[in-house]
Amino acid sequence: MYENLLKEAKDLSAELVSWRRNLHQIPELDLSLPQTVAFVTSKLKEMDIPYQVIADGAGVVALIGKGDRCFMLRSDMDALPVEEESGVPFASKNGCMHACGHDLHTTILLGTAKILKAHESELKGVVKLLFQPGEETFRGAEKVLECGILENPHVDAAFAMHVGSTTPVGIIAYGDNPMSSVYGFKITISGRGGHGSTPEMCIDPINAGVQIYLALQALIARECPPSAEAALTIGQFAAGHASNVIPDKAVLQGTLRTFDPKVREDMIRRINEIVPAVAEAYRSKTEIEVLSNVPSVVCDKELNAEFAEVISGLDPALQVYPLFHAMGSEDFAFISEKLPNSAYFAIGAADPDQSKWYAQHNPKVLFNEDCLPIGVASYAAVAMNWLSKHA
Repeated sequence: MYENLLKEAKDLSAELVSWRRNLHQIPELDLSLPQTVAFVTSKLKEMDIPYQVIADGAGVVALIGKGDRCFMLRSDMDALPVEEESGVPFASKNGCMHACGHDLHTTILLGTAKILKAHESELKGVVKLLFQPGEETFRGAEKVLECGILENPHVDAAFAMHVGSTTPVGIIAYGDNPMSSVYGFKITISGRGGHGSTPEMCIDPINAGVQIYLALQALIARECPPSAEAALTIGQFAAGHASNVIPDKAVLQGTLRTFDPKVREDMIRRINEIVPAVAEAYRSKTEIEVLSNVPSVVCDKELNAEFAEVISGLDPALQVYPLFHAMGSEDFAFISEKLPNSAYFAIGAADPDQSKWYAQHNPKVLFNEDCLPIGVASYAAVAMNWLSKHA
C-alpha cells in the first residue's frame, strides 16, 4: 500500500546524506544542543512545518496534519563525549561524536517530515514529530514528558527506531521487550589515608572496594535466578595517586540491567543493603548515588505486528524479524511506560565491509547511509497507516 513511499524517500537520498553529514560534524551533548536545534528548525522552516522549541531550548516538536487522533514519531539528537577516530572526511573535530547514530535518527525524522508534508492532505489525523535531547544521559525523555509532550494534542500511539552498526542494511528487528532497564550507581567509599608502610594505622578504601566488588558479583551469581536475564557491571574503580599512599577515598561506578521489574527491584534493594554492610566490616563508610534508574522498553504486541507488516510491505527485499531483545537501555522507556501503545524497532545500518564493523559508542564506528531512506519510508508508512486504521 505504501510502496511508493520508499521510492520517494530514495529520491531524497542525496539531501538526506547531506543533512546527516552536516549534523555529524556538530555533535552536542545531553540537554545543550543549540547548533543541532538550529539545524533542525531551519529545515522545518524551509518545509513550512510549524514547530516549537521545548525542553529549555534543547528539543523540538513539530506537527503535520489535522484531526482528532495523534501519532508520535520520536528521534533522539544528542551525541557522546568521544573523540572521533572513524577516518571519514566529515568527522567531528570538537571532541564529541555521534558514535551511536543519533545524527542518522535526526536525519530520518527530518526526511519523514518532508515526505509527510507532501502527503499532508492524505493524513487522517496529526503526526507529532519529537526531536528529543539527552537520550545518552537518560534525561531527555523525562524532560520532554515534563514539558507535556504527550498532550496538546494528546498522543494516542508512538513509534521510534534505532540504527544498528553491526546489523546489515535491509534488516529490521522488533520485540516485545527490546531494551533492558538500567540502574546506574556510584559508590563512594571513605576510609582514612596514610603511608603505605603502616596500613594498620589506616582504613583502606581500596580493600573495602575490592570486597564490595566481589560481593556484588556474588549477588548476581547467588541471589539472581539462573533464568533471569541480569547483568551487573562495575565499569569504574578509581582510587589513589601514588604507589606508597593509602588514599582517603575510592569510587566504584556501575550498572545493573534486567528486563524483569521484580528482579530489578530485588537487586536494587540488595545493592543498597550489601554495600554499606561490607564497607562497615572493613571500618569504612559508603555513600551510594543513583546515576540513572530507567525501566525496560515495553512494546505493544499488536502494534509490533501491525508495524512489522507495514514495513515489510515497503519492499519484499526488506527482512523484518521479531528478534530485538538487547541488554542496552533507552530512555524511550519513560515514554512507553506512560504510553503503553508504543513500539520501538531497530534498523540495520552496518558498513558493507564487515571488517570495518565496530559496536556503537566506539570512536571508530561507521554507519551505512543507505539505511536513511529505509528509515524515512518506515516512519512515514507506520504513521500514515496507523492514522488511517484508527481515525
